[in-house]
Amino acid sequence: MAVLVSGGAGYIGSHMVLELLDRGENVVVLDNLSTGFWWAVPKEVPLIEGDIGDQDLLARLIAGHGITEIAHFAAKIVVPESVSDPLGYYFNNTVKTRALLESAVRGGVRRIIFSSTAAVYGEPAVSPVPEEIDLNPINPYGRSKLMSEWMLADAATAHGLAYVVLRYFNVAGADPRGRSGQSSPNATHLIKVAGQAALGQRPGLEVFGTDYPTPDGTCIRDYIHVTDLARAHIAALEHLRGGGSNLTLNCGYGRGYSVKEVVEVVKKVSGVDFPVTLSGRRAGDPAALVARADRIRNELGWTPEHDDLEEIVRQALAWEETLKTRNAM
Repeated sequence: MAVLVSGGAGYIGSHMVLELLDRGENVVVLDNLSTGFWWAVPKEVPLIEGDIGDQDLLARLIAGHGITEIAHFAAKIVVPESVSDPLGYYFNNTVKTRALLESAVRGGVRRIIFSSTAAVYGEPAVSPVPEEIDLNPINPYGRSKLMSEWMLADAATAHGLAYVVLRYFNVAGADPRGRSGQSSPNATHLIKVAGQAALGQRPGLEVFGTDYPTPDGTCIRDYIHVTDLARAHIAALEHLRGGGSNLTLNCGYGRGYSVKEVVEVVKKVSGVDFPVTLSGRRAGDPAALVARADRIRNELGWTPEHDDLEEIVRQALAWEETLKTRNAM
């Protein structure tokens, strides 16, 4: 009995691996290392370098390691890139997820946790955003994930799969014990980029869009600590193991911060007044995305432990320092 973590060498996936290990679970990671890092996977965890679209590999992996559950993180996630390369996103996020689901059904896997996104909501008419609102994604990234949600639901009906879909809002921070964090040097996450600017790894920060219909004109997002998010996956796994029903849940705190507010917190925590350039809007960015987060608390008994923006920023900065040391070795 083992849990397969697809994309387990990446940012969120690696934190899920740590949480599973901390619980004494058997874990196997499948990652093509396109954006993940082999060193992010603990040495005691088998790391199979390969693609989720490779069904022959998946069949061998599921049978050989006794996979009973899959936590599926592997995906492309950059909204502007999805606008410029929609077919690449549909292939990587949707077509390959279909291959993974078929392999799971053939291999007898019965429980799946799927990494989805608040981008499925598009420009929601209400805030905070409830799960039952009409879905209208405005970029290929969100559409690719919504199509995967539909496939999973249909496969569950046809083949008896049990699943939890978790729709992430903005994930940030790093493992409080310093074991993992956002490691891609070209990541586009705001707190990551602002942290790099504060540490002198970038010349400054570019803010995209100052004319949104928000109090200060910049985008508002709900930032969730990556460890709280990983523990939401653990709660989802326990729910399914206990025979719980299929669920689709928001993962956020229910409170938003604007880009300008986040920048000020990074400056405060770092003590560095780094340069900020104001630019026009990016394609595909909604003005505000804040989760209505009561359902996940009620259904899974999930209680966040790191709901503090300064803590999130402080741990993100600490991880950047860790990366500097690692890269200097």
